[in-house]
Order: sequence, then C-alpha cells, then structure tokens
Amino acid sequence: MRFRRWPRPTSYEDTPRKRAAFLRKQHRECESLPLFASIVQSQQHDVATEMARRAQRWDQDERNTRAARAERWRSVRARLFALDPARRLTIRNLWRVCPYPADPSYLGDLLHQIAVGKIDPDRPPWVYRRTAGARITPNPATFEEAFRKVGERKIGGATKTNAADEFTWCGNLGSGLLILTSRVRLNEPLESFITSSAHRLRDSHVGRFGHWVEIIVRGECSDAEFALIRRLAQATDTRRVVVRRHHPGVRRAPGERE
Repeated sequence: MRFRRWPRPTSYEDTPRKRAAFLRKQHRECESLPLFASIVQSQQHDVATEMARRAQRWDQDERNTRAARAERWRSVRARLFALDPARRLTIRNLWRVCPYPADPSYLGDLLHQIAVGKIDPDRPPWVYRRTAGARITPNPATFEEAFRKVGERKIGGATKTNAADEFTWCGNLGSGLLILTSRVRLNEPLESFITSSAHRLRDSHVGRFGHWVEIIVRGECSDAEFALIRRLAQATDTRRVVVRRHHPGVRRAPGERE
C-alpha cells in the first residue's frame, strides 16, 4: 500500500484556533521578560495584521515547497535512469509495490540500499518467502532428543496413586511424523491397577509380579528408524521396553506380551 501526500489548502485559512494560538504566543513573550513587558508589547502587532501577513507568505511558501520537492524528484529520477534498462525496470516495478511512502527521499534511500547491497531487488525483505518444513531429527543420541512429550494421562486406576501413566510423544526421524504412546503393562495378566479395599493389604501386592513398558508407534517409519526407536527407548528405561507398530483394527487380549 502506498501512502499519499494529502493536498494542502490552496489558500491560507484564517481560523479561531490560529488566532488564539498567536495571542498565547504574544502573552508568553511578555511573561518571559516581565521587566520589559511594555517594550515587548509595543513591538507586537495585532492578530489581524498577523493573519494578513501569513496569507501573503502562504503562496510563496507553497511555491518554494513544491519547487524543492520537484528538484528532489528530478535528482532521484536521474539516479534511477542512470542504471541499465533491465535493472531500472526491476526497480520501478519494485517501487510500485513496496511499502514506502511515495516520496523522493524514500525512493533515493531505496536506490542507496540496493546500491550497497542491503536490499536485493529480486528478493525484497518485505516479501515473506519462508517455506514451512517439518522438524527432523535424523541422528538423535537420546530418546528425549528424538521425541517430545505432548500428552500425559492416568489410566487403569481409581485414584492417581494406584493408576499408571500413559505418555504421548511426537517426532520425525526423516520419513514422516511419528506419534508414540507409552504405557506400563503388568507381567501378570490377572493383576490389575485397581484392587478393592476388602482384598487390599497396604497396596503392596498390586503389581507385585512386576511390570514392563509398551510403546506403540503410529506413522510411517523405516525398519532402521524402528530399530533406532527400540534402542533409544530401552536405553532410557531400566525396565523391559517393548516397541510395536500400530496396526489399525488389530486388538490384543489383556495381558498379551511379546
């Protein structure tokens, strides 16, 4: 979007605000020299005379401003046309779509930035060209480096104290986005994380046969990446870790182990 310069009035406008501002200015001049207030006041003229003087100067000031602006335009256009035709056409097209105001000083600054190499006319900085790409960790050293935990919930228990944790991880080893779900499994199929109070002895027998960790991998990954996941997961945990691929529609029986 180009910013336009609003046209100035064709003649000087005499308004009450301008008259009041001029009277305040004269009052401050008298207050700044209280011992010579009478002398300062004798050298001041009335507000009507000031408005008439401003109206007379208005046309000349307008002509001077337009002449100075036109001279700046001629100077910067001369710099532009001193370039070779192909580069000049590129810069002209760039100037039409750039976010700078339509002012000769901004065009001169654009030419300077291009000349010193700070702006590439073929790749201007105000054009966003970032390409979105997946975050890939091709050679992770640890499981935490390869996957980031994105979810956690309690399962298999009536309270948080006797429930197991299920974690959700995500990462990309190169073949695509992978979603991993890890949870604790009991070694004894007949055991449960929930035990009624009538059959509970200080909760010490819940899971007393031990447990292991199961990780379900969802997403496309090669055999080498799958083997890397197994190695990293087992290196992270002291318990036995079983890594499986997710097969939609296939349900395992409770307590089924590898």
